Amino acid sequence: MWLSNSSVGRKVVMSVTGIALVLFLTFHMAMNLVALVSANGYNAVCEFLGANWYAVAATLALAVLFVIHIIYAFWLTMQNRRARGTEHYAVTDRRKEVEWASQNMLVLGLIVILGLVLHLVNFWSNMMLPELMHGMGMHADTLTLAYAADGIYHIERTFSNPVYVVLYLVWLAALWFHLTHGFWSSMQTLGWNNKVWISRWKCISNIYATIVAVCFALVVVVFYIKSLI
Repeated sequence: MWLSNSSVGRKVVMSVTGIALVLFLTFHMAMNLVALVSANGYNAVCEFLGANWYAVAATLALAVLFVIHIIYAFWLTMQNRRARGTEHYAVTDRRKEVEWASQNMLVLGLIVILGLVLHLVNFWSNMMLPELMHGMGMHADTLTLAYAADGIYHIERTFSNPVYVVLYLVWLAALWFHLTHGFWSSMQTLGWNNKVWISRWKCISNIYATIVAVCFALVVVVFYIKSLI
């Protein structure tokens, strides 16, 4: 199959799944910003999503997209390393036109994955998971279930811990670098590869990545400051 047998096809899969994940990030960012404006509003959004069929379906779809994105990322990285062969070790100076993020996408991706695991432990496992367990007739801790839709409680609890604050900020920094390269690279793969549009997409990528990282970081920092007051 072309999407898996050729390097161009693999890059297309990486690009499409990456763009889909970027759209989810945009939604998640907007949802998180509600927490800065209204605690009740944020909890209403959490309750609306909860373990409803559409939220569960979206979560499963995101999980599939993320797994495919990771698999193809490793696949392409290994392919590129094999193609370079011994030349990889002979090069001592990185070409100036090659971005740092481009050279370290795998490492940045691994940090993003670890950050996602931390995020799932702090939020998903305490919010959607207990509701799913309860809905399937499985035993779920009563106290955990009572706070399942209380998103503000989980934000305040998580970001009152300075260790989590630092870990999340490191995660967001890695996400910023990952997005600044990944976004415009996806557009290039999908055909927007002339000199004019590549320059524009690079600019858009930097702006978008900055907005996403800053907005997410704002929630982390603001709630940490609130915990100190």
